[in-house]
Amino acid sequence: MPYVPATSYDKDLKIWSGDEIKEYFAPNLSIGEIIFHEMRRHPKLIAQISTTEETILTREELHSNAMRVASYMRSKGLLQSDIVGIIARNTTHIAAVAYGCFFNGIAFHSLNIAYDRGTIEKLFSITRPRIIFCDGDEYEKVREATQDLENVEIVTMRNHPEGGSTPILQILSSSIEDNFLPVRLEQGIDQTLAILCSSGTTGTPKAVTLTNSRKILAGCHSLTTSDVQYTHSGLDWISGVLTTITSGVYSTTRIITDNVYDPVYVLRLIEDRKITWTLQAPSHMAMMVNCPEFESTDFSSIRYFLFGGGRASVETQKLIRSRLSSDGLIFMYGLTELGAMATMNVHFDDKPNSVGRLLSGLKAKIVSEEGESLGPDELGEVCIRNGQHWAGYFGNQQETRKIRDPQMWFHTGDLGYMDYDGFLYIVERKKDMLKYQSIMYYPNDIETIISKMPEVAEVCVFGVWDEVNGDEAVAAVVKRQGKELKAQDIVDYVRDHTEAKYKQLNGGAIIMEELKRSPNGKTNRMATKEYFLNIKGRQ
Repeated sequence: MPYVPATSYDKDLKIWSGDEIKEYFAPNLSIGEIIFHEMRRHPKLIAQISTTEETILTREELHSNAMRVASYMRSKGLLQSDIVGIIARNTTHIAAVAYGCFFNGIAFHSLNIAYDRGTIEKLFSITRPRIIFCDGDEYEKVREATQDLENVEIVTMRNHPEGGSTPILQILSSSIEDNFLPVRLEQGIDQTLAILCSSGTTGTPKAVTLTNSRKILAGCHSLTTSDVQYTHSGLDWISGVLTTITSGVYSTTRIITDNVYDPVYVLRLIEDRKITWTLQAPSHMAMMVNCPEFESTDFSSIRYFLFGGGRASVETQKLIRSRLSSDGLIFMYGLTELGAMATMNVHFDDKPNSVGRLLSGLKAKIVSEEGESLGPDELGEVCIRNGQHWAGYFGNQQETRKIRDPQMWFHTGDLGYMDYDGFLYIVERKKDMLKYQSIMYYPNDIETIISKMPEVAEVCVFGVWDEVNGDEAVAAVVKRQGKELKAQDIVDYVRDHTEAKYKQLNGGAIIMEELKRSPNGKTNRMATKEYFLNIKGRQ
C-alpha cells in the first residue's frame, strides 16, 4: 500500500499540517552516508540497467565507481564548498557522478542538455564549477561557455572528443582512496545537496539549491529491493534526482535510457522490464495514452504510477487507471525549491481533481492578495512551509526573498484552495491569469472544458492581446491518434459548453502535432503562444 498522508487544520491560525515525521534513518546521517551504507548491504543486487547503452551494473559495481569518482575529486583538491557541474543524459556512469558528489558533500549544479551556450555561460558563471561532467555531444558548447572560468576540467561521459576532455573511463580506472568513507557534512543536513534550475519559461533559469534533507524521501518509504524504478528525467530535474536518491537508499533496480522520450519505447519498457514504480510528466502521459500501443501494453507490474510537475486531464488519468492492476495512480505536487514533494493524492475516486494532502512535516496556508490567511474553499495563493534551512537561489538573494518570506513560508505563485477534508486543489499559476473586458479568468477554466472532448489528447490555452477586449483566449490542441478534429470544432465545443463570453475561444484555435515544451518537459505556454502568433503572422 502507498503511503497515505493525513492533514490536520488549525481553524484559528488557518493553517493545515501534515502528520509527524517518522525517521527511518539516524537523523544526523547525510544522503550520501545513507546511500553509501545501504549499497554495501546488497552488493550483488542489480542497481541499474541502461536499455539504450545495454549495460548492467550491480550495486557493488556502482558503489565502487562512485568511490572512484569521489576519490578523483579528492585528489584534485575539491572541498565541500566547491561545485561540480553536470550537463548530461541518463548514461551508464552518471549515477556514479551523483553518488560521488554525495559521498564528498559536494553539491552538483545540473543543467539541461538543451540549454544554449549563452544560458550555460550565465548559469555556470554563477556557481563556477571546478569540474563539469558532460556528454561529448555537448563538449564544444560547454567548453566555449566556460572558457572564462579558471581551471575548469571537463569530463566527458561518452562520445569523447580528441583531446581537451577527461574520459570518464579514465577516472573509473583510477584507484579508490585507502579506507574510503563518506565525509561528515560541515554544515550538517542544512548543507546544500544539489543545485537545479528553475523552469526558465521566462528569462534565464535561476539556480535552485536543494538542502541535504531527509524530506526528499517522503512518500517513498514503501520502496523495496524488489521494485524496478523508471523515470525519463535526468539529474537536471527534481524527479531525476529523487529517483537517483531513492534507488540508492532503498536498493531498487533502476532502468535508465538516454534517448529522446518515446512513448512506445516507454510502454515496451514497462512490459518487458516489469516496471513497478514510474514517475512521469503529464505531457508524457498524454503522449502515452495517445499511441495505439497503449491499449495492448501489459501494465500489471506497476504498483506506483506517479506524476507531477503539471496538470494531467481527468480523462488521461482515467485511461491510465483503467490499465493498472492496482489503484496506484498518484498525483504529486511540489516545487523544486522545497526539494521534495509537498502533497500526494491517493484518493482519485473521491478527489479526482485534487493534488492531495500534505506529506509529513509540512504546513500550508492559503493567502489573499492582501496577505491574509484564508479558510477552506477560499481561493488564494498556496504557501508551503517545510521548517528546514534553505540556501535560496544561488547568488540571487533578491529572488530568494521574493519566494520565501521571513517566516519561512514559500510563496508558490500557484492559486488554489484547501477543501474541508484537507485536500489541496491547484487552480492556476498567478502569472497565467488573463483579463477579458476587465473580467479576470484562468486558462485552465477553458482547458478543463476542452480536455473533455474525446478527440483531444492535450490542450494549452493562452491569451492573445486585443486592444479592445484585452486577453482573447486561444486553444492549441493535440488530437488523439486516429481521431478527426478541426479547429472550428474546438471553438464550437467551448461555445456550447460555457455561457461566459469571456471564456469563449475569442482568439480561435489551432491543431498541433505536439505542444511546445520547456527543456524539463513541461508544456511551455509562452512558446506555444509564440508558435501560434508566428503561424498567424504568415497567413
